[in-house]
Amino acid sequence: MIQTDILIIGAGPTGLFTVFEAGLLKLKCHLIDALPQPGGQLAELYPKKPIFDIPGYPTVLAGELVGNLMEQIKQFEPGFTLAETAETIDKLADGTFVVTTNKGTQHQAKAVAIAGGLGTFEPRKPLLEGIEKYEEQGVEYFVKDPELFRNKKIVIAGGGDSALDWSIFLSEVASQVTLVHRRNEFRGALDSVDKVQELKHSGKINLITPAEVVALQGQGHLQSITIENEGVQQVLETDFFIPLFGLTPKLGAIANWGLEIEKNAIKVDNALDYQTNIPGIYAIGDVNTYPGKLKLILCGFHEATLMCQSVYQRLNPGKKYVLKYTTVSGVDGFDGTRKEAEKAVVKSID
Repeated sequence: MIQTDILIIGAGPTGLFTVFEAGLLKLKCHLIDALPQPGGQLAELYPKKPIFDIPGYPTVLAGELVGNLMEQIKQFEPGFTLAETAETIDKLADGTFVVTTNKGTQHQAKAVAIAGGLGTFEPRKPLLEGIEKYEEQGVEYFVKDPELFRNKKIVIAGGGDSALDWSIFLSEVASQVTLVHRRNEFRGALDSVDKVQELKHSGKINLITPAEVVALQGQGHLQSITIENEGVQQVLETDFFIPLFGLTPKLGAIANWGLEIEKNAIKVDNALDYQTNIPGIYAIGDVNTYPGKLKLILCGFHEATLMCQSVYQRLNPGKKYVLKYTTVSGVDGFDGTRKEAEKAVVKSID
């Protein structure tokens, strides 16, 4: 049986950063993830997608962010159980938890942090006749490697951030990019909408609204699509069709653990420590919900930090913890005393 202080379910960015914050408190972590590699959606769905809202990075590729997080936590030597899903949880008499995976691997932990992002997920597919036969033959629901579209004609459908961001990014890769949306208004970030409009006026993106893709054509591989625009249909030659209508999230077996669920997310106490209705089980990142919740990576980092403080107090009742800064004590100095930290400050000033 694998034993650890904090068992983290989900090895996405929030789960990985939890290892760092826990490591500063000398707490050991082990992570479970259904994917065969760490990184969650960033690694599996869009490793080459640029991210713009990580502090200190004007832009960073999703895969690069995962690599940086893995490098940051390497010093704390976390354990990983990959390509397995958490199935059951049992609370023992001593207050610890045993989580068993679908392959029978058992993990015993003093606290459990559910950082499963959107949980298990699948793309929302458009209701188009025969779309299944073109999957991986011209129909792609995710952009894993932009080079697949190098010098190709592509059609993207959708009106959210993913559709806008990939249209912008692939305008520098593909020979032709067409963005189709059933409304004139978009749901994405305003600056992305403005950028798409700029690219439209410069001839780098073909924008068709309000319109929908209504049919796919091709022998073996996708060759063209039919677009209906205000009652008028047109056939457009294309090499790839990328419908980006979001993901359908599912909590999976975790939904049966007795946790309080609201709209497919786990309710937590955000006023204190992101603990669930079961003491000792926390939920952080996109998997949780509370008043004012924002599904952003940086919010997950914040939640992970406060959660680790709570776990420390839970495992060390009555022990006073003095918050120190890594700029003062370094990563290895977090088990020292307040006087040592103060001396370090004085020394740095001198």
